[in-house]
Amino acid sequence: MRDPIQYEAIVADSADFNMASDKTTGQWLRAIAASKKNGRFLELGTGTGLSACWILDGMDAGSTLLTLDNDAELVAIAKKHLAHDPRIEFVVEDGAQTLRRLSESGEKFDYIFADTWPGKYHDLDLALDLLNEHAVYLIDDLLPQENWPEGHAPKARKLIDTLNSRESLASVLLNTSTGLMMCTRLPVKN
Repeated sequence: MRDPIQYEAIVADSADFNMASDKTTGQWLRAIAASKKNGRFLELGTGTGLSACWILDGMDAGSTLLTLDNDAELVAIAKKHLAHDPRIEFVVEDGAQTLRRLSESGEKFDYIFADTWPGKYHDLDLALDLLNEHAVYLIDDLLPQENWPEGHAPKARKLIDTLNSRESLASVLLNTSTGLMMCTRLPVKN
């Protein structure tokens, strides 16, 4: 299967960024996006836009992507390659602040890719509360990585255990790529 049109150019501009998602993660992102007609998507951790280009590649014309990061220099690379697409909106601010703002305004999403600490390792409940019923929450980097800070492995294990214990989610740990976990918000039982 082909890569997104912007992929190679973003890779070239991302040479100094060592935290980008790999192609296998990108393929998952695209496949899940393709399953959500007229979906509202949220990406936590824009980076240089590699993951966003995969999500956009799977989205239909009626879907939208809100992507955020606190690093304006990285987001500038993403904007250079993706801002021409009217389906994407970029936010540069602290992820926890954005999650609180979205929660307070009652925003809901059909798909969240959490690729940064806010909405993943902290403020997890804020992120999960933004999910519509049947919405997907996807995270990566759950298998040991060279760029992990010391002592990070127990945090990843705790996150996996926390998500697996949520009765409101159907979760699966995928031993692929950097270690993916996909969770789907279950309907509320009456």
